[in-house]
Amino acid sequence: MKRTMNIFALKQVATGLKTATKRLCLSAWLALFINPLTMAATYSVSDTESLKLQLETVKAGDTVLLLDGEYLGHFEIHQPITLTGEGGAIIDAQGRGRAITVFSSGVSLKNLTIQNWGGDLYELDAGVFIHEQAERVHIESSRLQGDGFGIYAENSKHITVNNNLIAGNRALYKLDRGDGVYLKGVDAPVVHNNKIFNVRDGVYLETSTNSQVFDNRFHSAQYGIHYMYTKHDEAYGNEVDSVDGGYAIMSSEFVNLHHNQVSNAIDFGVLLNISKHSIVNNNQVSLAHNPQGSAELGNEGKGIFIYGARDNEVTHNLFSTSDIGIYMAMGGEGNKVYGNQFVNNQIQVKYVGDSLLEWSHQGKGNFWSGYMGWDSNHDGIADKPYRPNDSLDKLFWLYPEARFLMNSPVVALLRWVQSQFDIGEPTGIVDSFPLLNNVSSDRVQN
Repeated sequence: MKRTMNIFALKQVATGLKTATKRLCLSAWLALFINPLTMAATYSVSDTESLKLQLETVKAGDTVLLLDGEYLGHFEIHQPITLTGEGGAIIDAQGRGRAITVFSSGVSLKNLTIQNWGGDLYELDAGVFIHEQAERVHIESSRLQGDGFGIYAENSKHITVNNNLIAGNRALYKLDRGDGVYLKGVDAPVVHNNKIFNVRDGVYLETSTNSQVFDNRFHSAQYGIHYMYTKHDEAYGNEVDSVDGGYAIMSSEFVNLHHNQVSNAIDFGVLLNISKHSIVNNNQVSLAHNPQGSAELGNEGKGIFIYGARDNEVTHNLFSTSDIGIYMAMGGEGNKVYGNQFVNNQIQVKYVGDSLLEWSHQGKGNFWSGYMGWDSNHDGIADKPYRPNDSLDKLFWLYPEARFLMNSPVVALLRWVQSQFDIGEPTGIVDSFPLLNNVSSDRVQN
């Protein structure tokens, strides 16, 4: 009898365990399939008040759809949601403040027209203002037009801006406009396939890291892309036109600038200013020209301007049809410059320094239009080194008022004497292996 009872008790325990297991499995199934994200809803709104109310009550994962029409004022997002428009939804900030302020991570803004936000740069007026620590914010397929910053983010990461049109106010003085995209202290932002114009800087990055900026179009701005105190950035496939400067790399490290274009810049195509360990490779710069530039002021248009920058590589670029092909000053000696094409610049090289710099690497120099060298072994490299400048050029740079003497018989005689005899320690630029074939930079391989 005792044994029978034990068996009965064991059966009861087994039945209880089986029931508990079923309940546990059901709970796990419900937890897997019934959660806030899978229960996300889509809400349509058609006026300003309903949009504000919906943004106050919306849950994580929800979508708010703006029907065509105008939504006036300023809007805040505190949940990870998607705010999207049908195509004709306009958010108008009525000339002041910030149109949209994002406080939450995981927010997406799509298919919106955002316009007429404020122009107070000290108050950080912006079309989209991303609050500190709000991460993984996406702004895409939208049109933004206003006086202040287009998109502003600080102390965040994984901000994505793609396929937008961002326009400033052309009537404002260039430095009074906001930047198209302003990112400060942002890690791993991605900015691609945007059209940005009539702003201060197209994309401005400060103390940011690991940025990727590619396939954008910039025009009518101070700079296309502006790096300040950044590290480990990459920019490629961008096109810049009608700006003060194309790509400004300032006090930054490990910037990889490759396969970009810039034309019609006033000051420079590329600037390396107190930056190091950066690569400028396979870019095309043309028509850098300052109509008011002069040798006295040193403000001529430059294909590339290297100012106090060291340990960088400038390779396989095309610098053409500019006031100056390459200008180097203030301690820019410690850089590698080879494989480039300097074509039809009024002055190919301007270097005011006391060192003799070799601009070739492993038997490969640069192509210089106008240089007629011999190539006895037909290897595409001239038999003799090329000196784009001599001591007399440096003299005229230092004392531009004497330039009227450049073509005089006396100067011609001095150049001949200088070529025949070593007068003092040699300084300037020498390319020991000048290239004689003008190969398209896109075809040049590292």
